[in-house]
Amino acid sequence: MLSKKTKYALHALTYLGKHRDEKTVLIHDIAEEHGISQKFLENILLELKKAGILGSKKGKGGGYYLIKEPKDIPLSKVIRLLDGPIALLPCVSLNYYEPCAECKDEVTCGINKVMIQVRDETLKILENKTLEDILKT
Repeated sequence: MLSKKTKYALHALTYLGKHRDEKTVLIHDIAEEHGISQKFLENILLELKKAGILGSKKGKGGGYYLIKEPKDIPLSKVIRLLDGPIALLPCVSLNYYEPCAECKDEVTCGINKVMIQVRDETLKILENKTLEDILKT
């Protein structure tokens, strides 16, 4: 399940994508449009900026803007950035692997095998869907 943080990030990115013709967008405008706490949203936007997805400008005419094209922002990147692993179990995570404490043998574990398939199919979708796909709908 996506966290509120990730959902808010996707809403903010969508808003910024829809307002690309404007130089910058104020945090206040995004927060008001989507009913998000401005302080919480500011932290999210800073994380997206540190990840190289957003840029910002201070002072008069300041705000946030996309520095990547929507087609170059995969949903998998946003989810991993804010929520961490996409895999449902740590023993099948590609980037956040940890053995499951209760598992005696991953090689023969049927749960592990099924969750690898779930992970692979989920990744196939999320790595090929971008902010541009959200903007098209």
